[in-house]
Amino acid sequence: MHLYKTTDLEEPDEQSDLYVHRRFIADKGQSALRIDKFLASRIEGISRNKIQNAADAGCIRINNIPVKSSYKVKPEDEITILLPHPKREFELIPENIPIDIIHEDDDLVVINKPPGLVVHPGYGNYTGTLVNALMYHFKDLPLFKEGKVRPGLVHRIDKNTSGLLVVAKNDVALGKLAMQFFEKTTQRKYNALVWGDFEKEDGTISANIGRSLTDRKIHAVFTDTEMGKSAVTHYRIIERFGYVTLVECRLETGRTHQIRVHFRYIGHPLFNDDTYGGDKILKGTTFTKYKQFVQNCFKILPRHALHAKSLGFIHPATGKMMNFDSALPNDMQQAIDKWRNYTSGREIL
Repeated sequence: MHLYKTTDLEEPDEQSDLYVHRRFIADKGQSALRIDKFLASRIEGISRNKIQNAADAGCIRINNIPVKSSYKVKPEDEITILLPHPKREFELIPENIPIDIIHEDDDLVVINKPPGLVVHPGYGNYTGTLVNALMYHFKDLPLFKEGKVRPGLVHRIDKNTSGLLVVAKNDVALGKLAMQFFEKTTQRKYNALVWGDFEKEDGTISANIGRSLTDRKIHAVFTDTEMGKSAVTHYRIIERFGYVTLVECRLETGRTHQIRVHFRYIGHPLFNDDTYGGDKILKGTTFTKYKQFVQNCFKILPRHALHAKSLGFIHPATGKMMNFDSALPNDMQQAIDKWRNYTSGREIL
């Protein structure tokens, strides 16, 4: 048997619990061997069928070029493969939780997630999630019978973020969609209500993000480029209310809490974001009536003001570009309306 090297590739944070990215370097003396046999002998518990599905989805690459499962490995080939995480070690209970489906076909479903719904189980929370709902609604599909930890998921959004998610319904679609997120070719736009006003109409935030060194539950910006992972957020102003601003955000990367961390970093935390300081009055007067107004807005919108509004990707079966858009949920729209009414004709202090 020839020697080989294997490493984990750097993963986008939003996929780190969804997919495993592995890399192998074939030995200088490697004899010609089909890639499916090569990988089956080196990845524990994987079937040839799973490897072939990964190849069909373009998730197996030799020297960064997609190959079929019949490809024969050559000396010093660099082999990379993207695969779902291994089977779960706990029982995932299907639950009849309503799902707002805005598009469905044989390969995928696009869901408009409400705020407050956790995307997948974790940290002892194994019920009441979107995955539990998917297990119920798609219980007859093979992908949801295989015991995967997070079946169909290729990306995710925070519990208290609302908006669009695409979910795969079969292995090939899963791989092709996951590769688009991994290679950052999807198109995603968010709407956020943030504290403060801006001098310019648009801008870009480019700053590394990683887990905070003082609190591992949150993330932070690192000015030391040796720490964290590269993160880029583009934004433009939609509407100004003086005290707060409605912005559109376009992501180049998909780091955990990226928009929330980036806007805190530039001094504009998301409205009512209790994790990153937006649940306090950060701009405005000291008048009691104003304070009461803000508290009323917090009650209407009891979460951070962030909505995944649009999503674009290439359909894994047809190859056509698919674009979806969703309206702001009621809580966020009502808070925006209140700010609009409050600041209309008012001098901002």
